[in-house]
This record gives sequence, C-alpha cells and structure tokens, in this order.
Amino acid sequence: MKQSVSAMLRQAAAPVWEQCLHHPFVTGIGDGTLDGEKFRHFMLQDYLYLFDYARVFALGVVKARDPALMRIFSENVDAILHGEMKIHRAYMERLGITEEQVFAVQPALDNLSYTHYMLSVAHTGGPAEIVAAILACSWSYAEIGQALAEIPGAVEHPFYGEWIRGYASADYAATNQALIALMDRLADGMSGEQITRLTEIFVNCSRYELGFWDMAWELRQ
Repeated sequence: MKQSVSAMLRQAAAPVWEQCLHHPFVTGIGDGTLDGEKFRHFMLQDYLYLFDYARVFALGVVKARDPALMRIFSENVDAILHGEMKIHRAYMERLGITEEQVFAVQPALDNLSYTHYMLSVAHTGGPAEIVAAILACSWSYAEIGQALAEIPGAVEHPFYGEWIRGYASADYAATNQALIALMDRLADGMSGEQITRLTEIFVNCSRYELGFWDMAWELRQ
C-alpha cells in the first residue's frame, strides 16, 4: 500500500518530534513540576504566535481558488481566534495578564523567526505549502496532548490540567485530523520534487517547534 504524503511528512520529522515530546518543558507540564514563570513566558509568546498562525491560514483564503477550500481556511482562522485562544485567555486570567499587557511584550527572536518563515512560505507558495507549514504545529500539539493525558493524574492537575485537556480533546483531534486529510488531498498527484518541498517545510516548522520549547524553557527573549 502506498504511503500517504502526511505519513511521509510525519516520518521525516520523527526525530525532531521525539525531542519535543521529551523536552523538559513538555515533561514538566505532564508531571506538574514546570516552573510557573517559564509557563507564563510561554503563554505570552504563544498568544502572540497564534495571531500570525491565523494570518497564515488567512493567506490560504487568498491563495485558494476553490470556494470550498476557501471556507476550510476561513473556518480554521475562526477556530484559532475563537477556539484555541480560549485556553490562553483562561490562563491569562488566572495569571492576571490582560490582552493589552500581552501586546506590550516583544516577540522572542525564536517566535519571530518561526512566524516569519511560515508567512514567507504562505506568501510564496500555494495552499499545499501553507498546510504543510501549519500542520507541524497542529499535529505535534495533538500528539503531545494525547501523550500527556495518558500520564496518571495529569489531566486533573489544578494548573496544567486545563492545558493538557485542551490539546487532548476530541475537538482538537478532529480539527487536526481534518488538516491531515486536507494535506493528503492537496498533495495528491504532486511530483516528487513538490513533495520534497512540502517535506522541507514540514521538517523546518517542526524544528521551529523544538526551538519554541527551548525558548520557553530558557526564558529567551
């Protein structure tokens, strides 16, 4: 049976994802030992990141020629701005952080590099390249959420449990599976050279994900 393009992307990024899953920041969320200041730094940077992540989806609306595809990209913009950000807003409320304070924070260099790369891919590529850039974040968080949820007591943790439940939820998994299916649909019939380009984008974004965890762990500005 022929391997799907999404499976090829996942396989190519596997060594990087293994590092993400066992990163001390991620394992600290899972066992509840993560320093609160590091999590606060992460949430501030991730909130800023999500706005650019939504802009990448929005460029999918611009690049799509098929109205159905335009709707898919548009629905994902809405899901980020009104769905995933709920987790961040809930934590900001608990941490006493206003949205105005978030936008007074400078994006860390790791954050800027990652989002600028995704936006560059979106500006120069088409819908398939856009989904390849987006998918590394969505899919890796789904796997991390599921893995952490399997740790006894992790989802009940009074502080980090909400984060784990959000990324381990059935809704988040369904959204991610839809993106995986879209990746395979858009890549159908592509040449080997085009798939190599998608793989390069996906692996690069996976490496940026690892760098984002490093940034949060080391409190890099």
